[in-house]
Amino acid sequence: MSETVLFTTEGAVGVITLNRPESLNAMNPEMLDTMFRVADKAASDPAIRCLVITGAGRGFSAGGDVKAMASGNRGDGGGSVLTGAEALRQQEEISRLLFEMPKPTVAAVNGVAAGAGLSVALAADLRVASDQARFTTAFAKVGFSGDFGGTWLLQRLVGPMKAKELYFMSDVFDAQRALELGLVTKVVAHDSLMDETMALARRLASGPTLAYGRIKDNFVFGATNSFADTLTREAENMIASGRTQDHLNAARAFVEKREPAFEGR
Repeated sequence: MSETVLFTTEGAVGVITLNRPESLNAMNPEMLDTMFRVADKAASDPAIRCLVITGAGRGFSAGGDVKAMASGNRGDGGGSVLTGAEALRQQEEISRLLFEMPKPTVAAVNGVAAGAGLSVALAADLRVASDQARFTTAFAKVGFSGDFGGTWLLQRLVGPMKAKELYFMSDVFDAQRALELGLVTKVVAHDSLMDETMALARRLASGPTLAYGRIKDNFVFGATNSFADTLTREAENMIASGRTQDHLNAARAFVEKREPAFEGR
């Protein structure tokens, strides 16, 4: 596996660490390809019941590797706009996977999250931020329009007008402002970021994994479908989750007035 991305496990929690600290984990093609392959493997591994993504060093990710772009090494396939868009679209799969995989995903934002780095963080289900974290859409400052799903995700979190403001102005804002905007779940002391994140991840990993997957499916489906169709999808997922062993065990635990033990099946 490429050293630009590290993967470790702690029990049922998988941890992806972006590992180009000298460039604030700017994303080059090698990193993006490895991120997707590692996340895709974790998504299909039943032993992994929650996935955390974070960055090494001082940053979560500064986004695309602008230095490489300035030198002409864009990594977008070259050639026509269509060819470049196809190459970029493949790289963007990491955002789709974090957003859609049938298990909880958590971003531990340890420092700057800019441009595509912010988009990837937003694609996770939950975000825990260090009090030293900084956020910016960044794209407009380098003459870009945005990628990795940031515009789709951000307007659903803060509303279209605020999202456009954040994209147009590309101002840098701190973790407390991110919390006020609803971009992060909570802000914690920098030195305790991974302890706090892993505590949350372990809690999720010990929960009803199959139900979490269907909850995520309801949200993903509902984001682009009608209320009536979403009711149908919810009904289907409700019946399916009710047939899992986890539900049956939890129902018995409820009747017996004890805490349920979920096994993810």
